[in-house]
Amino acid sequence: MFRTLANAWKVKELRNKILFTLIIILIYRIGACLPVPFVSSGSFTSWFTNRSNSILGFVDILSGSAFKYGTLFALGVSPYITASIVIQLLTVAIPPLERLSKQGEEGRKKISQITRYVTIAISLLTAVGYYFLLRNQNAIVEGFDNAFFAIVIIACFCAGSAVVMWLAEKINDRGLGNGISIILFANIISRLPSDIISLIQLCINRHIVGPAFTVFFIVMLLALSWFVIFITDSERRIPVQYAKKVVGRKMYGGQNSNLPIKLNMTGVMPIILANTILTIPATIAMFANPEEGTAWYNIYRFFSNTSWFYALMQFILIIAFAYFYVAITFNPIEVAGNLQKNGGSIPGIRPGKATSDFIRKVLSRVTLIGALALSVVAVLPLIIQIVLGYVPLRNPESLTSIFSAIAFGGTSIIIVVGVILETVRDLEAQMSMRHYKGFLE
Repeated sequence: MFRTLANAWKVKELRNKILFTLIIILIYRIGACLPVPFVSSGSFTSWFTNRSNSILGFVDILSGSAFKYGTLFALGVSPYITASIVIQLLTVAIPPLERLSKQGEEGRKKISQITRYVTIAISLLTAVGYYFLLRNQNAIVEGFDNAFFAIVIIACFCAGSAVVMWLAEKINDRGLGNGISIILFANIISRLPSDIISLIQLCINRHIVGPAFTVFFIVMLLALSWFVIFITDSERRIPVQYAKKVVGRKMYGGQNSNLPIKLNMTGVMPIILANTILTIPATIAMFANPEEGTAWYNIYRFFSNTSWFYALMQFILIIAFAYFYVAITFNPIEVAGNLQKNGGSIPGIRPGKATSDFIRKVLSRVTLIGALALSVVAVLPLIIQIVLGYVPLRNPESLTSIFSAIAFGGTSIIIVVGVILETVRDLEAQMSMRHYKGFLE
């Protein structure tokens, strides 16, 4: 990876792309620290700290802690991600959108424009809810909580979300890698220093099992990272043979190739969808604020991310959403039809329906293995959190403060490792296109 980066830096065009991406990240991080007028987030930050296991905690991770401090980019890239998912689902369900997606570059531009409009609409709805949450927690400066100042605050949050969307698209156009992925990567990495400092302080204060826990934490992090790299690069290759055909005086085809089916075709989407659904009860309880010992409090504890039920349901939902996401993004019938049009066939399998059935069968098995791997990565931090919850400690509250940062640790690792691998592959592909001999050796 480091050799690829060093070789890419020698190419002026790629060097400019890398610098442009770094400048966009810097601009984003500056915007994530800019305060919004009439917002004083001190009380909101204190209130939010003990509720990081809700869906708001997940939003805060994706925004790089901007949500917790109520800054300009508090909404982060979440509205853009949500809009992209919604449009992708509607493309499958609505025929006009499906026809647009098949119209080449012009159709993709129109879909991108629709995605921007949906992003603004989602940002507006989210900003309104966020404003009322800030006002309820006394995070609005006293005397500035009337309708005019509410419009100003909501407009600032919406504008921040629009700017984030624009920055992500600029990375897609002139930078390196996928804009959304790069911004998510920067947000997650930005939290690492504070999390590491907190862990060191807890070890020094002997709130937890000092060096032993630190070594265990590092080993677990490295093992999960290696496992994510393994499942990200793994693929099932279906052999494809192309028939010979004569065009004029030349003969084409007659070669062997393969149809790669990646083990992790869905990326981090199943985990994001599962976390979004499972954190809804905790979010509702956060606003209801049930008293300890009541039935509602016990229900809240049952659905919290410190219970076995939460870990079990997350394991099941990730597998279900993996199959769902593959079903809407990969069409075996279309793939089989393209193979037949190009004179390709799978050895031992008849073209047409038999080929599509075979691809669907292989895809189902590969998806199951990939979903199980994703489930392990996502659930393992939760299981460790639950197990350590039964260990007698001098200060049990410190355990919550640590695992509030890694409750969504599996998701963070998949995003970070996936972005790194995707960026390196993008660099290698661009260098390969420029025919720089020896760069990939």
